[in-house]
Amino acid sequence: MKSGGSKVAIVTGAARGIGLATSKQLLDQGWRVVMVDRDIDALTEAVLPLRKVLPLPYDISDPDQVDLMIADTIQKFGRIDGLVNNAGVADFGPIEETDFARWRTVFETNLDGMFLCSQAATPALKESRGVIVNIASISGLRASTLRVAYGTSKAGVIQLTQQQAAELGEYGIRANCVCPGPVRTKLAMAVHTQDIIDAYHDAIPLNRYGSEDEIANVITFLMSDGASYVTGQTIAVDGGFECTGVGLPALRR
Repeated sequence: MKSGGSKVAIVTGAARGIGLATSKQLLDQGWRVVMVDRDIDALTEAVLPLRKVLPLPYDISDPDQVDLMIADTIQKFGRIDGLVNNAGVADFGPIEETDFARWRTVFETNLDGMFLCSQAATPALKESRGVIVNIASISGLRASTLRVAYGTSKAGVIQLTQQQAAELGEYGIRANCVCPGPVRTKLAMAVHTQDIIDAYHDAIPLNRYGSEDEIANVITFLMSDGASYVTGQTIAVDGGFECTGVGLPALRR
């Protein structure tokens, strides 16, 4: 369905995974897309087959680079209609091994970066009565092992989304949050042992991992006019995982 028209979306963490799948779906729906990622090589490769994109190799944890991201977008396209705050750091470890530097590294991207991008984009989103979609995680809804920094940062994303919806709604800006469950990415499959895969399958009512496109389906719906009365919501896209708990014994070993 071609619903984006001449609208412009910024997608962070767009070089791979959910961010790349979301960018492609938005392009298919008629959006123009600013693809942001600090991994220059991966971003360059990702945009090669794509049209109507602006690749920007910026680190969204750096306020100055966020300002450049917004300025470059306005200079190129003249407007911002949507922001997908997808960039994140997946760093897992026991509480006792999570020193403050490790904690801050996770928060700088997962929470600080989302705040900086949203704040910087707000003036343009006011003009377009635009939309923000923040990508959190199932780990932000329920505690699990090895996720003291990651899970806490993602819980902060959920609260940030509600603040945005409450404060920006009067300008017509919608803000929603998507919490992916286990997703069958190349990275996940490289690090998940068969025991972990089996444990996830047993714990997920749909008995499988999700795909990047399945997460992107929900993100692009929330970006669309079809979700025009949806704001302040947190949607778990997880095959039912959140309702069964997330503390897997296999992850403790």
